[in-house]
Amino acid sequence: MRKSVHTLIFILTAWTLSVGILAPAYGSSEMPSPEKDIKVNETVDEYGDEEPITIYDPLEPFNRVMFEFNDKLYFWVVKPVAQGYGEVMPEPVRAGVNRFFHNLSFPVRFINCLLQANFKGALTELGRFSINTIWGIGGILDPAGNEDINLTPYEEDFGRTLASYGIGHGFFIMWPIFGPSSLRDTFGSLGDHFLQPVSYIRPWYTETAIKGYDKINDASLRIGDYESLKEAAIDAYVAVRNAYIQHREKRGGRTGFIAPPTKQKRESDK
Repeated sequence: MRKSVHTLIFILTAWTLSVGILAPAYGSSEMPSPEKDIKVNETVDEYGDEEPITIYDPLEPFNRVMFEFNDKLYFWVVKPVAQGYGEVMPEPVRAGVNRFFHNLSFPVRFINCLLQANFKGALTELGRFSINTIWGIGGILDPAGNEDINLTPYEEDFGRTLASYGIGHGFFIMWPIFGPSSLRDTFGSLGDHFLQPVSYIRPWYTETAIKGYDKINDASLRIGDYESLKEAAIDAYVAVRNAYIQHREKRGGRTGFIAPPTKQKRESDK
């Protein structure tokens, strides 16, 4: 009996994580969302011009197969689960959970600001974390972002840190379950894993269940984003690839040897 219970826990945890992890493929924290209820310091071209951004894609045949796999998994598993969760959990509660996990990932943003010598960003993140943890009930609320204080987060990660040292994306990768990435951002996500407090929760299935819940909650706030992108695209794979790389570029990354670097700086630093 005990063995059967443990087996059931293992299956449910693995399934929850796979559902949760897929959410970033088409609605990750990298993609902007009004439901996130968090303002973000965006980077803009110095001259205000939109430039086409491309990335090397030598693995396109493999990537397209993985894209189709992720697409089916999204519509058959992720979306139904996220919709069901959204039906029973009010949106204000889900938004509060979203803010809580964002506040919990403070070490990722803070350390990467320091690694980039972005001391203004590090101090801003430290201030936000302190205020929201104490007066925001652990980050469920966002008093640091109100008009009086107006501290907006610096969404830094290790991929952006590598970009700040002149390391380009390399080439595009569509990972099964995990979704769109690049060679550089893949290594970056591994580095960020060790900065996430949840990564140190034991036993392992508790950690994976918590991460899975976070992603499912986030996906429930983003239903429709991927569908809109896909419906408007002639080639959905190319649309997702371009959307991913353009968003990463606007947040400060570079495509390295594929596209010439553009002069960028934070609007808040002008």
